[in-house]
Amino acid sequence: MESPLQLLGAIEAHGAGLLGDATVIFPRGGTAGMESALGALVDHLPPGVTVVDRGSGAPRVGQTRADRWVTGDAYSGVVQRALVAPLSVGEVVVVDDGLAALDLLRALTAHRRTALVRARTAGAARTALGLASWYRLRHLAHRGRLLVVTALPVPPETASRFRGLGGRLEHHRFEWLDTQPVRESFNDPTIVVGSALAADGLLDEAAYLAWIVSLSDDGPVSYLAHRREGRRFLDLLGSQPRVTVHRYTVPAEMRLRGLRRGQTVHALPSSAVPALLLLLDPHGVEVRRTDIPGNWWTAAAGVREGYAPPARSARARSARARPAE
Repeated sequence: MESPLQLLGAIEAHGAGLLGDATVIFPRGGTAGMESALGALVDHLPPGVTVVDRGSGAPRVGQTRADRWVTGDAYSGVVQRALVAPLSVGEVVVVDDGLAALDLLRALTAHRRTALVRARTAGAARTALGLASWYRLRHLAHRGRLLVVTALPVPPETASRFRGLGGRLEHHRFEWLDTQPVRESFNDPTIVVGSALAADGLLDEAAYLAWIVSLSDDGPVSYLAHRREGRRFLDLLGSQPRVTVHRYTVPAEMRLRGLRRGQTVHALPSSAVPALLLLLDPHGVEVRRTDIPGNWWTAAAGVREGYAPPARSARARSARARPAE
């Protein structure tokens, strides 16, 4: 597992009985938030889950005796090289509650072959590997050996086509996480879930900062920093009246479960919105997604996959997210 959310996805899949009686997780060391996520979860793991030391390498998929091989990122070059090698496992499982899971389902059900590659790595060699991985995963789906587990709502047409290939699609609603103790509390009426888009140079930083500050017009704001946001921006944001910055520790899905009716969560479009809705809607907490105005995007946005700016500017609007069906 390469991220805290992938780690959580694997635990949820095990807790739902989708991975068998025993699951061994090999976390990737050195990634932002993984150590803190492990610290928050390791003492409360469900029966049958073991997390190995971060320095231990995962066994090769062609040599393991396990029934299933679980990954969190089907777009990873390391994962794809393993996929195209001989597979000794009966089933490949993809657990990722990020938007990449939806991208994968759309690609696998496309009417034409689609290389599983991110635009920024789309050289000739990576494209060839991504295309081979597309064929391998579709072949596994046809044989009933591919399972995708996600908490995100999947468009009905995409889900139907994926199942039509023979793939298995299962959802969780963070049932295991919901049983765990709440470790943090946030008392401000407004909570903002940070985005990496400005830190990555895709959004105008001044516009993003002004949006956050504008939300404090209705009262104090707690800002949950994204793991890729830098100290300079967070210090600038923290200097604003009525804005309290909370540095990144673990994903927002793990931090905000203690919110109460009357509090409101704001976020730009991301996979955190539907996930937080699953967790918070039953408690009467409102989750609002703010669409991104066209004039916020920078020139760099046009060369990054999935972030092409709209054809024309639009005024920002907040819309209450709908629960997943």
